[in-house]
Amino acid sequence: MYILRTIVSWGWCPILITALAVVSCIYYEGPIELVAPVLGIILVIGLVMAVVRAREKELELSSQRLRQLAGYFNRRFAGNSSLSIFAIIDTLFNIDNPQLWDWARACDMAQRIFNTWCNSFIDRVESDIRTRRFDVYLRTYLNELWLVNSHYHEFIEQFYEIAEKVEIPRETIDQYNRFVMEYNAFAQDFRDNISELKKVARTEIEPPSVKFAKELSGTKPLQATQKEGEKPSRPTQSKGYIL
Repeated sequence: MYILRTIVSWGWCPILITALAVVSCIYYEGPIELVAPVLGIILVIGLVMAVVRAREKELELSSQRLRQLAGYFNRRFAGNSSLSIFAIIDTLFNIDNPQLWDWARACDMAQRIFNTWCNSFIDRVESDIRTRRFDVYLRTYLNELWLVNSHYHEFIEQFYEIAEKVEIPRETIDQYNRFVMEYNAFAQDFRDNISELKKVARTEIEPPSVKFAKELSGTKPLQATQKEGEKPSRPTQSKGYIL
């Protein structure tokens, strides 16, 4: 639909030129058989240019939407955001379960690497999009955002599986369910963006491959409480990231 609107808005120029040329030939009684092929070529070239310009504009809009999605993901679900799945996993240190502490420590280490990846990804998107070579970078960055999100979803699934088996506080479940609502809204936007991109660029990624997070329903009362003086040790915080 957008391409058709662009053809109408930009294609009128060659159409008008052709019409005027035909009128001129008839008015001056020129050899229309000789002029007609030239006018047809001019018309075709003009329409092709309009279609190419429309595709470039669509690629630009798709790149802008992809950049917005990547920036939103980085702000809301990565870094030090309170809505991050890693912030929710961090609350498991309040549960008296040493096995959970080990898993939460491993996730803390993974978070640092993940945040480095996300920051690098956003920097490259912001830098490369200024070159306006959308057809070159669009497919690459779509694949990378999909890969970032897929790895992130693995942590969501792991937390969900743990929450189904282990008794966790109601506050943690409520925090997780709030996260699920916002994450699933992002996932739906990402699916829609992939569907739009498939119309203007080649990609093997299908919208259903972006998975939704599962909401936790119901809770069980905690039977074990953490004993005083048995606080788990958290990983030492240091500047920079562990790679």
